[in-house]
Amino acid sequence: MDGTMQPICPLCLTPEPAKVSGADDRPYYLCSHCSLIFVDPGHHLSLDEERAYYGTHHNSIEQEGYVNFLNRVVQPTLPYLDTTMRGLDYGCGPGPTLSQLVKRQGIDCEDYDPIFLDTPLRSPYDFIFATECFEHFYYPRQDIYRIYSLLKPGGVLGIMTDRWVSLDHFATWHYTTDPTHTSFYHDKTFEFLCDHLGFETLWSDETRVIILRRHEDSS
Repeated sequence: MDGTMQPICPLCLTPEPAKVSGADDRPYYLCSHCSLIFVDPGHHLSLDEERAYYGTHHNSIEQEGYVNFLNRVVQPTLPYLDTTMRGLDYGCGPGPTLSQLVKRQGIDCEDYDPIFLDTPLRSPYDFIFATECFEHFYYPRQDIYRIYSLLKPGGVLGIMTDRWVSLDHFATWHYTTDPTHTSFYHDKTFEFLCDHLGFETLWSDETRVIILRRHEDSS
């Protein structure tokens, strides 16, 4: 392999992933165990490059299209929430919006972003939203375990990240052309997370949104 060390899966730590092609020229690898596809770590952006790229996004609650987009995960999650709960929008970005949608329902929701709003967290939370951030995780094992640890047993996790469906689809997929997208999930990846962390699936649209509940007895 060009004299370089082949990476291991950054989610399940399985060695010897298979090299696959995306829609750009970055090297991608497919894990045979959890079905995560990930970018070679040598192609990760620096923190300053990430911040500059995200800074070009100008999303807010005044943008109807963005609100409709977020409601794809908010609306199917609301039946599992109530006004006694306190939650978190993990990876809220430079223009926190989802928390405002939840607060309109009388439910407390805090904002957190490791780049733009790295504030102290008051865990554990009754629910967490992670919208369009799973694909940005360089080290998904570390980040997802952190989210898991912030969630109460029995807590709800609403995730939005576009899922890959086949290698032919992945090879031409527009989602891979964003330089900040480095981890790509399959239905089997979420099955792995449920089995190994202790989640159950409450709801899924089979493409982008999945709602999980942490097992009551998981620790």
